[in-house]
Order: sequence, then structure tokens, then C-alpha cells
Amino acid sequence: HRWLVALWRCVYPATTSHPQDLSQDLWDNTGIVCLTGASWVERSGHVAVEVPGGGHGLSGHTFAYQNPALKLIAPSQGPKAGGTCLTLLGSKLLTGWPNEISVLIGDLPCHILSEMQENQIQCQTSPSNMSVELPVTIKYGHSERRLEGFLFRYTLDPNITFAEPAKSFLSGGRVIRVRGHNLDVVQSPKIRITVSPSERHRRGLGRWRRIVPETECPQNALCSIQQFEELCLINSSYLILCKTPAINLLLRIGQVKLEFILDNLIFDFNSLHPTPFSYEVNPALKPLNTEDPAKPYRHKPGSVISVEGENLDLAISKEEVVAMIGEGVCAVKTLTRNHLYCDPPPEQPVPRHQTQREGTDSLPEFTVQMGNLNFLLGRVQYDTESQLTFPLEAQIGLGVGASLVALIVLFIVFVYRRKSKQALRDYKKVQIQLENLETSVRDRCKKEFTDLMTEMMDLTSDLVGTGIPFLDYRSYAERIFFPGHRESPLRRGLDMPECRRQTMEQGLVQLSNLLNSKLFLTKFIHTLEIQRTFSPRDRAYVASLLTVSLHGKLEYFTDILKTLLNDLIEQYVAKNPKLMLRRTETVVEKLLTNWMSICLYTFVRDSVGEPRGIKHQVDKGPVDGVTGKAKYTLNDNRLLREDLEYRSLTLNAVTQTEAAVGEAEDSQGVSVKVLDCDTITQVKEKTLDQLYKGTPYCHRPDPDSLDLEWRSGLAGHLILSDEDVTSVIQGTWKRLNTLQHYKVPDGATVALVPRVTKHIPRETQDYVPGESESDA
Repeated sequence: HRWLVALWRCVYPATTSHPQDLSQDLWDNTGIVCLTGASWVERSGHVAVEVPGGGHGLSGHTFAYQNPALKLIAPSQGPKAGGTCLTLLGSKLLTGWPNEISVLIGDLPCHILSEMQENQIQCQTSPSNMSVELPVTIKYGHSERRLEGFLFRYTLDPNITFAEPAKSFLSGGRVIRVRGHNLDVVQSPKIRITVSPSERHRRGLGRWRRIVPETECPQNALCSIQQFEELCLINSSYLILCKTPAINLLLRIGQVKLEFILDNLIFDFNSLHPTPFSYEVNPALKPLNTEDPAKPYRHKPGSVISVEGENLDLAISKEEVVAMIGEGVCAVKTLTRNHLYCDPPPEQPVPRHQTQREGTDSLPEFTVQMGNLNFLLGRVQYDTESQLTFPLEAQIGLGVGASLVALIVLFIVFVYRRKSKQALRDYKKVQIQLENLETSVRDRCKKEFTDLMTEMMDLTSDLVGTGIPFLDYRSYAERIFFPGHRESPLRRGLDMPECRRQTMEQGLVQLSNLLNSKLFLTKFIHTLEIQRTFSPRDRAYVASLLTVSLHGKLEYFTDILKTLLNDLIEQYVAKNPKLMLRRTETVVEKLLTNWMSICLYTFVRDSVGEPRGIKHQVDKGPVDGVTGKAKYTLNDNRLLREDLEYRSLTLNAVTQTEAAVGEAEDSQGVSVKVLDCDTITQVKEKTLDQLYKGTPYCHRPDPDSLDLEWRSGLAGHLILSDEDVTSVIQGTWKRLNTLQHYKVPDGATVALVPRVTKHIPRETQDYVPGESESDA
């Protein structure tokens, strides 16, 4: 036998050498199968068959040699889990028997999905155990065609980490946001809802018993598993947006399972969200015009539109609801179970589908979209007509009323202006009186100071031979910087465990570096002072701490002080310059006080002796035993303004060792100048000052540990105290006892004896930093 195909020899299969050896599959009475030989060019022709004996046959159809070409693939990548629908594009791809055509990606098969076409083949990729780039090949029996210049890349599998929300209406359409990684390598992500019948078990005799299913499905029951799928939208490699499929009300009673299908990968929603996914009944909205839905709803511009309904917020949020009035958006502001409130456009929008009709058909329609549900709630008409015409009588009454209101307003304005002018004149008078009062107080203070300075000779004569008991610089600085504090912060150590000491010391070094920055320090002080809770006491304390930390760098301290004073002056120039530096109420004012105290210490100690002198002069006049205000003071804030009648007394003060019992009259004590208005505690302090002249304060006894005893005659001993049974009570107040209360005469003998009874200290007013006379 000899077979020719398009003048080209067609041979037997390689397994046979003679026609009689051919199986029935290759040769029978109705057909012959042979294997075509290779052709290096494209050609076509009839098939000729020759048999021994001169038999010859020619086919009625032509056979063509083709050269298929693979040009492009899409997509060029897919997850290594497989399942990607790969499209191969080319020419003459449908060559040979279809069952002999196969597609390979490397060595992995790509399963052909649908009927092949001349220029396109679709197949589904197989899984790969690694991420790799592989060539794409089409095999035609023993021949193959490989795509040149393009490789298919297996990427890492996509992974879903979270999905929300967990509810949807039965109508579906709610967008579920799926988050994860490598989500864009998936060609066609899908969401699938599987609804299966609820499992019913019947318990009997302590064990489960299987129920034989019914042969017929009853009405309104779910008897088989149903599935619903929807394609998802790839937003990015991290986000996929999927709309929930719609199911009917009957399926709500079954078990709902939501899955995300990413090619060959399936993710269960319940493993991605703490709440299982569920379907809720559809919402219902009532028409805007509930009385007559056919008539348009009259809307007043400036108000919101309220829509009543049921189950509105069961499975949707207000951000997902879309409300429209024609082409305009009605922004949803509130969504509750039974109400929807939206803010319409200020002007009436045009209808979505404009027509040439007139009347209600030309008005915009109010629509609300909730997922796949679209509600048409009626047409909306804005109220733009003018108000109804008032009757003539009403217009006359309105005009008369408006005239009366205008007259009343004019009268009120006239009275207000008159009162305002009167109040302004009174204010100016009070201001002038205050200025005059300030001037008189200033002149009085200057006069009193001048009178006191003329009496310095008395102080000099008293101090001859004894000297002034000055404090050392450390004690002086502690009293100036931290007045009223029993224990100075300078005497405190770092009381902390050794394990934290190194860290604390490093922190203090870093804080010191910050304080050495002028910009930081000035900003730090200004920031503190604008705080409302930063009290004057706290400001004085912070200023003193800064003074201690900058004490060794007076030049830098002076530069900081100049900058802060410049800012303070600019601040007070805009307000009232007379109030500047009146009180120590700011950090810079306390810094200035501390700076002057540091600079004047040597001058005061070596030349002036003023600390002791000021106290001596203050003690010559009345001093309030509770508030500390004095008649003779340099501080106008601490001035005792009440006029008191008093007289000076000279007491003979002795100690317990100097005057024994029986010889009190003959003992020679120390003269102490006091006032008859002095309290007993003030008398003890003045007595201690005279008895312990030149003795350091730390070596002096505490006044609270001693009693003042008035001795008159041989047996006349009386213990004097600030409060006792003889104290005068006025209402709820109790007067402190003075020498005038006990009628102690001039020249009386007093003694300081150890206290026998337990002393109960009086509650005095808290000391306010910055108002002391002198702390030296």
C-alpha cells in the first residue's frame, strides 16, 4: 500500500511494517489511519491511496499542513496553588486532533477548560510547590510550540487576614472588605454563600438516633444545599471588595456559610472575623408623603428629610446608604432602627430622567439605595412660594407693633448710653482716687522710712561689742530661696536604690545640658507661666530651683534674666506699667529677687548690717501675730494699716539660773524693749534676741520650749501664754493675750523658764513666698 497526503508520504505507525499487521483501529473496511510525515512548508492537497493490484483512490476533501504560532499569554502570573485561568493567544492554534493538543507550564499540565479556537486556548494552571518562572508550551502530538520571550510566573499564594462586616440583608449587595496580602495575583476572586438545611437530631434513650430523611420536601422547608456566587473586585494587593449574593427568605432558616474563593484557595469567613456571618431580613421604608403617596412631598429648605421604616440598621451603616433627590445627593446624617435622616441640597435638584412633561412628572424622585435594594419614596417639591398675603388689618397691626418695638429699642439705647457715660465718669473718679491713694501711701512709706533711718544710732549703740549675728551664706541663701520651708531642698540627697542611681545621674546630666541652652530655658519658663494651674507659690519654687542650678554660672544667669525682664517689660507696657514688680508673682520676678540677694550678700554683711537693722526697726512698731503685717515695713503689701494705741515697755529679763527663788527682786537681768500690744510669743522672741546676742540661731533655744514667767515680789509668779482661760472671746474669734491684757507694768521682771506642760501650737496662716521683710 502507498498513501499520499498532499503529495507527501503518509507512513504507518512506527509499531507496524506491513498493512496486514495493522490493528482493526488503524485499518478496516471504512477507514485508514496513518501518521503524516514532516513538511517544512505550509501546503494543502487531496489524500491519495494506492493498493496493490492497481487500485487508486482520491479524497474529496483537502488536507493542509499548518504552522501554529503562540504569541501571548494572559495573565502572566498566578498563585502557586494553581487554579488560574490562563488564556493563550496565537494563530492556527487548532491544528491536528483536539484530543492530541495539550498545554504545559514547564512540566506541569495546564488543563484545557473550553472548546479551542483558531486563535485562543483557555486552560487552568496546576499547583506548583515553589514560586518560579516557567515557559509555556503547546504540544501537538509529537510536535510542540513554545512561547518565546514570555514566562509564566508562579507567585506566593494570596492570604486573607480579616474581613468585615459580618451581616447582610437577604437582598444582598452589601460590600464586604477583604484584607490580606498578595490579593492582586488572583485573576477572578469570588464570594460564595452555601446554605444547607439545619441539622435536626432527636435524642432517645441517652444516645443520638439518626432520622431517616423524608422522601418529599415539605412546603416552606430547605431540603438541599444551595450555593450562590458573585465575582469580587480587586482594589489593591491588600484589599478586595465583594458584594454579598442575594438569597430568599426561606434560606434564612438554614445554616449560612460564607467563603472567599481565590482560584484554588478557599477561605472561611468565620475564621477571619470573631462574629459568624448572618443574613438579616430586608428593611422596609415608607413613602415620604404617608397620607397620599401619589402627591409630592413638600420640603422646606434648611430642614432635614425624615423617612420612617423598619429594620433599617440591622445590616447596614449610614455611610453605606445612598439617598438621592433626582441628581442631587441627600447626605445621610442619622440611621436608626426605624428612622433615616438626611440633609438635602439647598436648592431643588433636576430630575434624573428629564422629560418634557409638566406637573409632578417634572419633579425629582427621592430614592434610597441599600445594597441591592432601591426604594422609590415619592417626588419632592421645594417650597419656594412666598408667604400668604396678610389682610390689611393684620398689616396695620404689624406696622404699629414694629413702630412700638422701634421706639422701645431707641429708648433702651438712650438710657444705656446715658448710664454708660455716667459709669465711665464714675470709673475715672475712682481711678483718680486710687492714684491719689497710691501716691499718699508711697509718700507715707517714704516718710516713715526716713524717720526710721534717723534712729539707726540706737541700733549702733546696742550692737557695740557684740556684733551682728549674721547667718552663713548657705543658710542665708536657703532662707532667701525657700522661705517658709522647714527643710531646704538643698539638704536632701538622692534617696534611691543603687541600681537606679546611675540612670538618675545620667538624667540629671542631660537636664543640666538642657538648662544650659538659652532658647530651651526661656521657652520652658514661658510655657510654664501660661499654665493656669501654675500658682505663684509654684513659680517662686521653680525660680529658686533654677537659681540654685545656675548659681555657678552668674554670667549666663544674668543673660537669661535680662532676656526674661525684657519680655516682662514688653508685657506690662501693653497693660499697666505701674503694676510691674509690685509682687513676686512671676518666675522672672523671683529670679530677680534671688539674683539681687546673691549679689548683695557681701555688701550687706561687711558694710550695711541691714538685715538686723530692718528687724530692729520693724519691732519698734506693732506687728500682727497672725498675718505678720507690721506698722513699720518697707513692703506696702505687708503694711499694717490699722491705727493702734500702744506704748513702749522696758522689761527686766532673767533666766532660770540667774534668779533663784527668793531673790528675784535683787537679780540683775537684761533690759528688753517691748510693746504692750505684743503677744506673749513676740515678747519671748524679743527676750531671746537680747539674751542671746551674737549667738548663732542654731544654738538658741526654741521659743516654744520656754514659758514666760512674770515675777512680782517674793511669791508672785505667773505664767503668761497666748491663750488661756482669761482670753477674750468675741463671737467666734478669740483674741491672743498681750502684755496689756495681763496689765504688766513698765520695768517688770520676767523670766524664761522651761515649759512644763505640753505645748499645742496655734494654726497660723501659710507663708506666702515673696512677701517677707528680710530673711537674713
